[in-house]
Amino acid sequence: MNKRSVGLRLVLMFAMAAVSVALSLGMSAQVQTQTNTTSHTPTIQTTVENAEVVYVSGNDLIVKMEDGTIRHIPNVPESARVTVDGKELGVHDLKVGMKLQRTVTTTSTPKTVTTVKSVTGKVFHVSPPSSVILTLEDGTNQQFKIPRGQKFNIDGQMVDAWGLKKGMTITATKVVEEPVVVVSQQKALTGSMPPPPPPPPADVPIIVAVLTPAPAVTASAAPAPEKLPKTASELPLIGLMGFLMLSSGLGLKAFRRLF
Repeated sequence: MNKRSVGLRLVLMFAMAAVSVALSLGMSAQVQTQTNTTSHTPTIQTTVENAEVVYVSGNDLIVKMEDGTIRHIPNVPESARVTVDGKELGVHDLKVGMKLQRTVTTTSTPKTVTTVKSVTGKVFHVSPPSSVILTLEDGTNQQFKIPRGQKFNIDGQMVDAWGLKKGMTITATKVVEEPVVVVSQQKALTGSMPPPPPPPPADVPIIVAVLTPAPAVTASAAPAPEKLPKTASELPLIGLMGFLMLSSGLGLKAFRRLF
């Protein structure tokens, strides 16, 4: 194979590709598509969650829900904001004891998406009830699948696939309605600072304890000897002295006898 034949083949391949692309674009242009969306009455649901901050460290947050359950919220984003007394606070501004309230408003809007496809052409070949080949306005042929129950307009009369004949000019319209629900949410987070401790009641006395040093312990003095009652007599003392003198005399006499 010489270079001339190779070059000719490449030119033919590119030409065929260009014709194929143009044919595809022409066939696509023959089918007109219109889409219409109809919105219906939305439903709005609002939920409120109350919680109390029991622990916060960095971006780690633990709250106690209204039903008593504990919820751990790790890695709270820096962009998260809570409105407290008209000020926007971040996670690093939260304090233990703060009350938080999150309000979530969910709006569900039902919609109907209607897609209308229409085509006009001349019947080139029909294989009822599944398909038909039409010659379009630009002279190209295109095959279409016939949906179940599809009707065709022929000179103002509606017929099914079995009523189609070669050479008839027909207009077919396909309408598809698809229900969808669009859901959107709005979240609002508010809070309040923990209240200060209440003051004591006015009618309750306040007891103030004052510590006083204990008294020093000193040695007690010896008790003074008791005095004899003034009614005592001196006669016993005189008798005792006489007895002692008598005893001394007798002892001295005996001592002399021994020596």
